[in-house]
Amino acid sequence: MKTPVDLAQTLMTLAHRDLDVFHLLAGASHIADESIGFHAQQVVEKCLKAVLACHRVEVRRTHDLSRLIELLREHHLPLPPNADSLELLTPYAVMARYDVVQSFAMNREEVSKLVRAIVNWAEKQLSVVAHPGF
Repeated sequence: MKTPVDLAQTLMTLAHRDLDVFHLLAGASHIADESIGFHAQQVVEKCLKAVLACHRVEVRRTHDLSRLIELLREHHLPLPPNADSLELLTPYAVMARYDVVQSFAMNREEVSKLVRAIVNWAEKQLSVVAHPGF
């Protein structure tokens, strides 16, 4: 059985995989925003879940970024940068995979900055929990 820190590290490994795909797709102008948005959403979701896991907060299956932010707030945990704007990525989680969604016009550069900031935030949170005193 994985420890909370092990689970958090696994989630971060998966987030980095999605981050690699996101960057690859974001650089290709012929790729639909919905496909790119899906991977951006997945990176953020896994980062949020990693931070919750390392703090031993149980998370039910959800792709709802607003719910994950709410859990961070409920447990008085640090919020990621731009926490209130992350919900814009939620529709890409499932609907974009199975249906055409009405989404915002994606500014790929801005989404890339947002995703990178969330990854950096999550890595910092994990390092504090995994190595207290550093």
